Amino acid sequence: MAEILDTHRRALAVNLDLTSYGSFAEIGAGQEVSRWFLQVGGAAGTVAQTISAYDMVFSDAIYGKGERYVSRDRVKEMLDHEYPLLLSRLGPVRGAKTRFFVFADTVSARNYSGTNECHGWLGLRFQAKPGDAPSDVLLHVNLRDPTNLLQQQALGIVGVNLIYAAFFKLEKRGRTLATLLDGLGLERLEIDFVELSGPAFAGADERALGLELARAGLANAVVFTQRGRLATPGEFLRKSPIVLERRTSRAGGPDAGRRLAGAARQLARELPKLERPPLALFELPLFSAQNSRVPSAAALQRQCAELNAQGVPVLVTRYSKAFQLSDFLRRYTREPVILTVRVDTLVEILRAGAERELAGGVFEALGKLLNKEVRMFVEPLPAPRLRAALKRAEIKKQSVSFPTNGIVHVGDLELAPPLDHLLAYLLGSGWIVPLEQKRGRGSRA
Repeated sequence: MAEILDTHRRALAVNLDLTSYGSFAEIGAGQEVSRWFLQVGGAAGTVAQTISAYDMVFSDAIYGKGERYVSRDRVKEMLDHEYPLLLSRLGPVRGAKTRFFVFADTVSARNYSGTNECHGWLGLRFQAKPGDAPSDVLLHVNLRDPTNLLQQQALGIVGVNLIYAAFFKLEKRGRTLATLLDGLGLERLEIDFVELSGPAFAGADERALGLELARAGLANAVVFTQRGRLATPGEFLRKSPIVLERRTSRAGGPDAGRRLAGAARQLARELPKLERPPLALFELPLFSAQNSRVPSAAALQRQCAELNAQGVPVLVTRYSKAFQLSDFLRRYTREPVILTVRVDTLVEILRAGAERELAGGVFEALGKLLNKEVRMFVEPLPAPRLRAALKRAEIKKQSVSFPTNGIVHVGDLELAPPLDHLLAYLLGSGWIVPLEQKRGRGSRA
């Protein structure tokens, strides 16, 4: 097994590589990436220049006036400025033997009051071989550490990992992304967007790259627009009312998008003064309470494409529990959030066994899932499908009864005590809302 180098040794390996040489431009959170190369020794072999234009007037004078300083556009402007400058000054002198690069980042680390969104954009423009046309890597990161200092340290580590991967891991493209969080973890930093371009990444597939971020454990969630384009969750979800439905490989169907749109219209009717129309999207969780195995890349791409084909955005997550998803959505919006679930999923949520790891059982799970602006719309199912779904989830027959045929609505469920009282309360208080659909009739199962 190949040895995994720590951050110090990766930075030193780049410094000791006689072919790589470049500039660093960092705004916000300090010069944390260049610091590694300057302090490990041999920096003269790597660092042509470091710059940090913190003041907006200085930044605008160098890179042009920007509307948003922590953005994809801004980090590209930084690369567009610094890379030609590097080549014009050093190309004639050492271009035949040097793989030039520019690393740039623009970051909002935790402010003194702790009131800002902690995130940033990282960019690397580099030559895979001396004289090659450049290739680009763009990343969006969420900084999850509780202090500014820890966030700076995490940023330095991921930046070193990125530069090291570009120069030493390109021949193993499947491993290039996976190495970016070495020395970190999802609890400290998330990478929820990646864009690769240039000759070093010929044939790179945008959807496959985005899904790999989730599969490899670099992001808790990635989002694809209704056209299948990768977007950052923060920008896509920000300040929107959301209607979201959890989907699994067995719970698709060509009319799912239509039903989800109906739920969005139902919310709009209930709250006619919303500033924005509800954003409807599917969630495709990688894991479930019954299955912790990561789906294959091919299977995941197929499921995502099928859902996108219904004209609905898709949020791919690593959340096996609905309450985890609720916490994630509240990062980006304080508008109403509706989680649409099927009646079988609701039964699973109410069964405390589905949330065993929580000390408070079903009460803690519901407390985390539902709050002032988060509710559930419950989709009915035909009785045969409901029976089959509950059997797969290993819900015992004596735990719940319902009509033997026709369409089963949440109000048709009779749960064994004491969950029957809990369900009645959730319905009566409006935390759970039945989705409108024509009812069927039948005896009880």
